[in-house]
Amino acid sequence: MNEDNVKVQMRKGILEYCILAILSRGDSYAPKIIAELKQAEMIVVEGTLYPILTRQKNAGLLTYRWEESPQGPPRKYYMLTEAGRQQLALLDEAWNEMVEQIKLIRHGNGDEQVSDNSTGNVIEVMPLQ
Repeated sequence: MNEDNVKVQMRKGILEYCILAILSRGDSYAPKIIAELKQAEMIVVEGTLYPILTRQKNAGLLTYRWEESPQGPPRKYYMLTEAGRQQLALLDEAWNEMVEQIKLIRHGNGDEQVSDNSTGNVIEVMPLQ
């Protein structure tokens, strides 16, 4: 698996979380959301963003309003609903747990023994040579 493909797959898995996080800081419209994602090097195109926004709106996580734009047609501003804020809180919790789990897997917990939860037995962990 090449590096670019790995990054693309990881990004796809967290884009919905990132969109909710961006909108938690304030209402926004699609081109501005894309610009924020690009600034964070989470490259995304309109063809990826709009289906996610529609899915989140249909799930009751977002709502929107139309607002006149000084530079062209009206803009659709998206905002989180209360359900969206609750979903973001759940995703924050899940993300933090996952980061800790990955740290543990990557670096270990510093102990040389691990308890097997299914049997209660202690398993000796040998360092890699």
